[in-house]
Amino acid sequence: MTPPPRPLRIGNASGFYGDRFDALREMLTGGPLDVLTGDYLAELTMLILGRDRAKDPARGYATTFLRQLEGTLGLAMERGVRLVTNAGGLNPAGLADAIRELAERLGIECRVAHVEGDDLLGARDWGPGVVTANAYLGGAGITACLRGGADVVVTGRVTDAALVTGPAAAHFGWAADDWDALAGAVVAGHILECGTQATGGNYSFFAEHDVRRPGFPLAEIHPDGSSVITKHPHTGGAVTVGTVTAQLLYETAGARYPGPDVTARLDSVRLAQAGPDRVRVHGVRGEAPPRTLKTGLTRLGGHRNEVVFVLTGLDIEAKAALVRDQMEGAMSKRRPAEVRWTLSRTDHPDAAVQEEASALLRLVVRDRDPAAVGRVISGAAVELALASYPGFHVTAPPGKGSPYGVFEAVETPADAVPHTAVLPDGSRLSVPPAPTSDGVRVPEPPLPPPPPLPPGPTRRAPLGAVAGARSGDKGGSANIGVWARGEDAWRWLAHTLTVDRLRELLPETAELNVTRHPLPRLRALNFVVDGLLGEGVAAQARFDPQAKAVGEWLRSRHLDIPEVLL
Repeated sequence: MTPPPRPLRIGNASGFYGDRFDALREMLTGGPLDVLTGDYLAELTMLILGRDRAKDPARGYATTFLRQLEGTLGLAMERGVRLVTNAGGLNPAGLADAIRELAERLGIECRVAHVEGDDLLGARDWGPGVVTANAYLGGAGITACLRGGADVVVTGRVTDAALVTGPAAAHFGWAADDWDALAGAVVAGHILECGTQATGGNYSFFAEHDVRRPGFPLAEIHPDGSSVITKHPHTGGAVTVGTVTAQLLYETAGARYPGPDVTARLDSVRLAQAGPDRVRVHGVRGEAPPRTLKTGLTRLGGHRNEVVFVLTGLDIEAKAALVRDQMEGAMSKRRPAEVRWTLSRTDHPDAAVQEEASALLRLVVRDRDPAAVGRVISGAAVELALASYPGFHVTAPPGKGSPYGVFEAVETPADAVPHTAVLPDGSRLSVPPAPTSDGVRVPEPPLPPPPPLPPGPTRRAPLGAVAGARSGDKGGSANIGVWARGEDAWRWLAHTLTVDRLRELLPETAELNVTRHPLPRLRALNFVVDGLLGEGVAAQARFDPQAKAVGEWLRSRHLDIPEVLL
């Protein structure tokens, strides 16, 4: 009998542009791997790379990856580890050439391929101020490059999960309509994509593990698309059902998770602890992908300025009213298009430390005209230094203002995007869109809500005593994933944390559209809050522009919790 093929071991060494520099070496030396991926792109990163490219057309890729390869490319080739990364950003061909030059200089034999076609900036008129326009490609171009013999594959804007679906499809020979297997790889890719967030980083119950330096995650992917999430031995952090659940909920929405390769059904995902630092991911079902590709547009939205006034001691509200009135008067002749005031009551009465006696009054102004947010704002704030509330000072000297960006997602027909694999020998292979279907496949009947807990005594306590959360951004919307740690807590959470209750607990969401998505197999609820982040992270519309801590804010809110759970 032929033994089943061994799992494909795919690791991750970067969750964003600026992640731990030594992670590439750590992953290559920490244990066996077949493929090592690196995710360097995000909505804000595309804008940064776009501005780099505007200064120099030869730029536009993540230079960090090239510097990481200086000391690790030879190690990867010696160990037979293939490298797959989206660090190519807006110039994958340029990064591929730079890697070839590096390999030649170091005397390393290395076959480099790249994927292009996502850059649609010149494909049509996207409107004024657009800096980048990139379709989110799937993993099929990566698959073609690896089947063409590549040791290193560089891409531009692909989905984060494509860094895993591409190598898995190449290794196991999956067809483009092997939707269940592809969906399993998408889920594994989503778990890996943010690096150490899957191994205890940014985790609600961080005190339960040593997360001072969590190891990066890897997935052992099986021929059917199921996987085991783990990490190299003797590395920090932890891989548990909780850490994996938290990452699964990050920056997702409902039961269907559409992508260019497949639509993964998140309501079918099953997790099981399979040993220390090992979580089995199985049962994932897939459906055909949409006929369109998400296309991310970044553009310059205008200019902004910010002044943070420090208010200390007594009469905080009156001090805030005084300086606000003074600044409003200074802006009366040419008021910026957007003026936002926020008073954060960080002060405590009778404080033994001055900082604890202080509140922060934040003024943020925006306008397309840089003059409207420049000297007229900073000068007015400086001129109040001796003429306003007692104890007047600001957190930093006011500046002249700076440009800010806006992210927008639009849909582009998949067959209008020239997805192309450029193989190591220079030949170009056109990659067709994934097959689609008009039918919606229902993997199995949806689970009914669990029965509510029987009535009993309750105690006022924070939600975080019984639930974890993780939140993030998608354009101007935020998602808040909340999961219960046990079946009884899930029975309570599923019936208690409604949209109306969420709005009560998070008053900032009261006037916004909120959608609740139950995911019973994960004992989780996922809320999508439209418009919480304005025009997206680059616009810096709120104190927490990427909604990273909204989930922790929700966990800190008090409500009546059954004593049996506490």
